[in-house]
Amino acid sequence: MSRLARLSLATTVCSFLLAAVGGLVRATDSGLGCPGWPKCYGQWIPPADHHAIIEMSHRYLASFVSVGVVATCVLAVLFHRQDKPTLRLGLALVPLVVAQALLGAYVVNRELEAWTVVAHLGLGMLFAGTLIVLTTHLNVTRTGSGDPTTRRWLGLAALGVYAQLLLGSWVTGRGAGLAFTDWPMYGGRLVPDFDGREDAALQFAHRTWAYVLAVVVLLAARHARRAYPANSAVARFATAASALVFFQIAVGVLNIASRLHSAVVTVHLATATLIWGALVAAWMASRRTETSGTTPVAPTTTSELVEEPSGTAVGVRATVSAYVVLTKPRIIELLLVTTVPTMIVAERGLPSPWLMLATVVGGTLAAGGANAINMVVDRDIDKLMARTANRPLVTGAMTPRAALTFAVALEILAFVELAVLVNLLSAVLAVSATLFYVFVYTLWLKRRSTQNIVIGGAAGAVPVLVGWSAVTGSLGWAPVVLFAIIFVWTPPHFWALAIKYREDYAAAEVPMLPAVVSINLTARRIVGYTVALWAVSVLFAEVGGMGAIYLVTAMALGAGFLWLAVNLLRDGTTQRAMRLFGYSISYVTLLFSSMALDQLVRR
Repeated sequence: MSRLARLSLATTVCSFLLAAVGGLVRATDSGLGCPGWPKCYGQWIPPADHHAIIEMSHRYLASFVSVGVVATCVLAVLFHRQDKPTLRLGLALVPLVVAQALLGAYVVNRELEAWTVVAHLGLGMLFAGTLIVLTTHLNVTRTGSGDPTTRRWLGLAALGVYAQLLLGSWVTGRGAGLAFTDWPMYGGRLVPDFDGREDAALQFAHRTWAYVLAVVVLLAARHARRAYPANSAVARFATAASALVFFQIAVGVLNIASRLHSAVVTVHLATATLIWGALVAAWMASRRTETSGTTPVAPTTTSELVEEPSGTAVGVRATVSAYVVLTKPRIIELLLVTTVPTMIVAERGLPSPWLMLATVVGGTLAAGGANAINMVVDRDIDKLMARTANRPLVTGAMTPRAALTFAVALEILAFVELAVLVNLLSAVLAVSATLFYVFVYTLWLKRRSTQNIVIGGAAGAVPVLVGWSAVTGSLGWAPVVLFAIIFVWTPPHFWALAIKYREDYAAAEVPMLPAVVSINLTARRIVGYTVALWAVSVLFAEVGGMGAIYLVTAMALGAGFLWLAVNLLRDGTTQRAMRLFGYSISYVTLLFSSMALDQLVRR
């Protein structure tokens, strides 16, 4: 079993535990045990109240599952890119878990409104189902295409159980769990007298659908046992689902007898989740497993790429140097140049030195981790470009596994450091920049679109938001305009450099704008973004409440930027492009320094 298969399996198991704890939260009415989010009464450690402890346990377990999901996605992207189903499923997990977390916060804010709880459960089951499909795909060796009839029955049964889960959640949310206190009758009648009662209709629908489902699941299991060997994953999962159905009916009866005791309600939901998972696993396995009467095809397996360093072992100094290079220190310096002045503007003076140090350290760790992940992902194209041919993962000074471990450690450390010493908003913003840089820019846009650096450049603009939120604990229009300054500055800055290395990008088949279109057209785009940059920088004088020092500096620096951009348009040489690139670095340094000076002088 590969590392990714083991990690996916472990995350799947944890997701089922999360569902069970979620059922406990619902059964014990602990959903508002911690009315705030993500903290509990403003604290990470809940008070000594069982409702708060149950609810916070659910949140912490959700965080643990989220970490497993991100790790699963990263491994899928780095080591299984040739296996398209694995790559797609791995990438799909991240937006699902993010949406689930946001929906969970919304559920709390809406004070457990019935439809929000149902939506939360439904999305959670889709997330768990995606994990199960990935885990089954990785652990069941492909030996055939399976029996289509069995697959249809298993799919129908899985969809039916999913619908029953949602219906059961709605029954609970509407307080219809004890609409009838006898079984199998309904108030002593075979067909109840609804008399306009919503709770009676819901309870009747839930029970009736359960009986139908029991038949469907049993038929699906029967098809699976007939079409597949007894020791196959399909037959085993389908048999497990059919056995759990009988147990679930017994638990349902006990639910009524115990008047919805919290322990029984929790087991009821957990069992339903297991049935759903077993059917999804059986369905996926049926797509990969030969039937009893088919001829097996050659199995295909996915192995993880683990590159070992070439040559002799490197010394300690070289190893340390390689780790430093992974973080791209020059890029980090540029990001920090924008963070500290932003904090001074937000404070309208000099913030606490300890706060500035904590923010700078956290930002450095987050940016370094993002750059290291970028090198791991791009190691295949880095060796094709002269500019990047000496990077540690290309020369063999470091293995991808070591680099990835280092990068993840930096990100975790950055989040913890910022959350503890600064605030949670700054920590979330810093890590979100990394996720955007890795998944949106590096994995999605860089090799597919000429707009790669335009959209992906947003990650480099996040440090100003981190700096502002570190001081104020919130965001507003002023930091948004600062974000826009860096966002608009990034394309002309990077395209100027890319003009020099356009042949490298073409050789690596990276559609960076100068490698795809003419230098003249690139220069036109640069001029357009430079005009927008000038306008946004001047706008900040008004929005940010800046004085004459900043306004005059912004006007002068913008004029110089535009003059060099126009010169590049007139004469598109590499020399003029590099002159513009050098100026762009000085531009952002001087512009943000003038912001800080403006506020310190006016203090």
